[in-house]
Amino acid sequence: MHDVLLDGSRFVDLSLTGVLFMFFVGFVGGLVSGFIGSGGAFVLTPGMMSLGVPGPVAVASNMCHKFPKALVGALKRYKYGQVDIKMGLIIGISAEVGVQIGIQVQKFILEMWGAAGSNLYVSLAFVFVLVTVGSFVMKDAIATKRNGGEEKVTDLAKKLQSIELWPMMTFKGSNIRISFWFTAPVGLAAGLLAATIAVGGFAGVPGMIYIIGMSSLMASATELVVAFVMGLGGTLIWAFYGMVDIRLTLIILAGSLFGVQLGAIGTTYVKDYVIKYVMATIMLIVAFSRGLAIPKYLKQLEVLNWDAGLISSMSKTSFGLMCFALGVGAFIILKSMIMGRRQERKMAMAAGSNV
Repeated sequence: MHDVLLDGSRFVDLSLTGVLFMFFVGFVGGLVSGFIGSGGAFVLTPGMMSLGVPGPVAVASNMCHKFPKALVGALKRYKYGQVDIKMGLIIGISAEVGVQIGIQVQKFILEMWGAAGSNLYVSLAFVFVLVTVGSFVMKDAIATKRNGGEEKVTDLAKKLQSIELWPMMTFKGSNIRISFWFTAPVGLAAGLLAATIAVGGFAGVPGMIYIIGMSSLMASATELVVAFVMGLGGTLIWAFYGMVDIRLTLIILAGSLFGVQLGAIGTTYVKDYVIKYVMATIMLIVAFSRGLAIPKYLKQLEVLNWDAGLISSMSKTSFGLMCFALGVGAFIILKSMIMGRRQERKMAMAAGSNV
């Protein structure tokens, strides 16, 4: 794996523009992470790749920045009573197994097809997962809003909770009793995705909501605990293979530590379905952005023979969409937070005038 890296996957040169862009990407990633519980890597990994960072390095550096940021977000949301620590640790242990499997898959692809093959694999995984999960979450957000914002436990979750399969586990934080064997696949899937595209939250958050039966608010907060556990373990393995670019890690961490606290505060002012809207909107835009980058990797692998000018235009459009997705995510979250605070102040003033 080291040889493949030295063979054409060296760490990218960072200009001042690149540093500022990565700081902004980190800020929005942190904002999204604190708000929806996902590590925010679904904007961070493509953001790094759009600057020319190889897929495995982007994933590894992302995972490295994730665990300290996730810890900050988890502590912040724990104060609001939104975190089920036991659930986070149990799923986190299962996720760690998935991370180790995912890293070996990445290692195999990199050794077989080089940086272009690995970039293609990461991009294809992004597009598939983002479109699948994003569409499902958007559909659910619309249904939840129609129900007056009231979330309902899915029939699948109710069924699984009713099955007595040893060992049964009780989670007081989220008021759920369910078999360990139904939590394990959620963690395993989150870990596999985290090692593939650095985004375990795509499996973790929906899994906790639709399979285990947690609320969106509780699931998004508990995912931060899962992200900390698997991020710490995954970083150690990636660092062993020399894949962590500490420069990128520190830049995006600086931006995201600021953003994650704002995002966490924002959750106290919005309804659950708004979190789903934000998650789905950004997912679908980023999916389209990554899709436009795929022809470039196919050409590098000599699978596609499109005009170089066309591929260059598609890559620039991909980068533009990436920036648009970041802007949309930041706008929705900050607007929700500002409107929520205004409404809270109005209610406080009205209550004060009635005294």
